[in-house]
Amino acid sequence: MRSLLPTAPFRHVHDREILRLAVPTFFALVAEPLFLLTDTAVVGRLGTAELGGLGVASQILLTLANLCIFLAYGTTAAVARHYGADDIPAGLRAGVDAMWLAALIGVALIAVGWPLAPSLVELLGASESVALHAETYLRVSLLSTPALLVTLAGTGVLRGLQNATAPLVVAVGANLANMVLCVWFVLGLGWGIAGSAWATVIAQSCGAAVYIALVARGAREHGVSLAPTRRGLAATASAGFALLIRTVSLRIVLLVTTAVAARLGDAEIAAHQIAFQLWTLLVFALDAVAIAGQAIVGRYLGAADVRGTRAATRRMVEWGFLVGLLFAVVVLVSRPWAALVFTTDPQVIALVTSTLLVVALLQPASGIVMVLDGILMGAGDQRYLAWASLWTMVVFLPLGASVPWLTPQGSATGLVALWIAFGVWILARGLTLGLRVRGTAWLVTGAVR
Repeated sequence: MRSLLPTAPFRHVHDREILRLAVPTFFALVAEPLFLLTDTAVVGRLGTAELGGLGVASQILLTLANLCIFLAYGTTAAVARHYGADDIPAGLRAGVDAMWLAALIGVALIAVGWPLAPSLVELLGASESVALHAETYLRVSLLSTPALLVTLAGTGVLRGLQNATAPLVVAVGANLANMVLCVWFVLGLGWGIAGSAWATVIAQSCGAAVYIALVARGAREHGVSLAPTRRGLAATASAGFALLIRTVSLRIVLLVTTAVAARLGDAEIAAHQIAFQLWTLLVFALDAVAIAGQAIVGRYLGAADVRGTRAATRRMVEWGFLVGLLFAVVVLVSRPWAALVFTTDPQVIALVTSTLLVVALLQPASGIVMVLDGILMGAGDQRYLAWASLWTMVVFLPLGASVPWLTPQGSATGLVALWIAFGVWILARGLTLGLRVRGTAWLVTGAVR
């Protein structure tokens, strides 16, 4: 087994490792939320009801996708461990099975989600005018679910193999296609909010096709069959169960936040959609270091290098805080003009401007939390992540649900109070994850946890 201990000082070596993986991952992750940011900017020109409908539908779609995030994160950790243990064919075998499972889950989500679309929209408390547009966007966008999930699994395979460049190329290409098609379908052809959804379906399908081709080529080169295996499908599903619990807890927090914003009023849900998409853009960027952490920690633990794992962890946490601090400054500087890109409604603009102050203050803590989450995920510590997410969700729910009762109807403070409650949840996550990383229970070595 090759040694992963560097000869140069740890800090310099880990900076190079982090940058090699995090920089292309950063741009790939920034490109992904631009799917919805592009939709938000274009649909915002149609009206406040359409923008609110996009906000409600996008939360449902993000929830469905994030329930299956183990297809990316779990695959990255598993493949990286095999890579660190010098067994690339075993890593590719796990990746192929993960992509098959992704396609099967995607088809099942379409079958379940299509008839339930009106009930899901109603569950989030959308008004009648907003609900009509939300149902339209949701039903069309559901058709892209298999492609989206295959993309998640394919991304996990390549990042586990320490290749962050290919996911960047695919993400940028798909995003550019989405931008062009969205403007053409919505504004050029006049398809309304449905045009925005069809643009995303086409762009994501093209991206998934590229991932299938890349992984298939690697599998053939290493003599790995492209047919699914029962054991591999079962192993992927089993490993993802704890991550599913983690993700369900996180998504409940985000869904409750959106539902509370919708009950505050149409202007509030429209403003929340803008603020949430900007926050998502920044979180995805912060997640670049976290995903680098998944790949690096998985590789080091696969090679049984605990010292390297500790040193890389310490440096990545420092990176998370510094990047979050930089983003806080960016949000504060751009806050007076940020909403103008998405809407001309003066009430929505005022609400966004106020809310972005909270978004800015949350960035350093968000950076640390994202990195710690990625480190434990790369270590395969899914069971702890599940329990930690459940407890922090319990902390948030009464705070978030109480906002409509504690703020006057129509008050501008309601949305700000909701985001402050959201910030308490982020701090609670930081505490639970930080305590775990300080210990040793997560440092399990070898190709398989």
